[in-house]
Amino acid sequence: MSTTRPCSPGDRGPEPSGASGASEGGAPAVGASTGETAAPSAPAGDRHNGQGHRDQDPGSGQDGRGRQVRRLRLDGESGVVPLARDFTRQALYAWGWLPAVGADRRAAAEDVLLVVSELVTNACLHAEGPEELFLACDNKVIRLEVTDRGTGQPAPRTPHRAGRPGGHGMFIVQRLCLDWGVVRTPGLSGKTVWAELGAPA
Repeated sequence: MSTTRPCSPGDRGPEPSGASGASEGGAPAVGASTGETAAPSAPAGDRHNGQGHRDQDPGSGQDGRGRQVRRLRLDGESGVVPLARDFTRQALYAWGWLPAVGADRRAAAEDVLLVVSELVTNACLHAEGPEELFLACDNKVIRLEVTDRGTGQPAPRTPHRAGRPGGHGMFIVQRLCLDWGVVRTPGLSGKTVWAELGAPA
């Protein structure tokens, strides 16, 4: 599901405080526009780079593709949404996205933090809680992955009604991200929901 930002980041209102009521609705048919088969991934601790080599798997460092990576275990933690946001904010400082110089760079960093909040909140509300947050950054794209134990299929609520409380999480992800999708590993429970955002100019 390739999407592009339809409006400038400054047109959004203030960033919500975390709980979004993100919806994980009914599963669309296989091959529907969910990114289900795009951008393969692997469960935490067994991530491969597509060439048969296991990526480096510390809390932070570089992977086999030269991307900066960070990983945070969330399983069993309390307050996972603010924990994930703080962890992501620290990564953005380390990777030079923050402190932001100018409105565009600030909006790009805020978008990353908002998408992390939405993905982690969605896992809390609809997928038995998140297990891990994985971040990867190169010069052009930041990739966010949230692994959970849920069996449902996240999807934007259709039709989207802006005035209705709750159910906006995946709609926000779809609007802000270059692309997003879901990866499942055959034989294992749960899934990884991933999203990619463009780096600030």
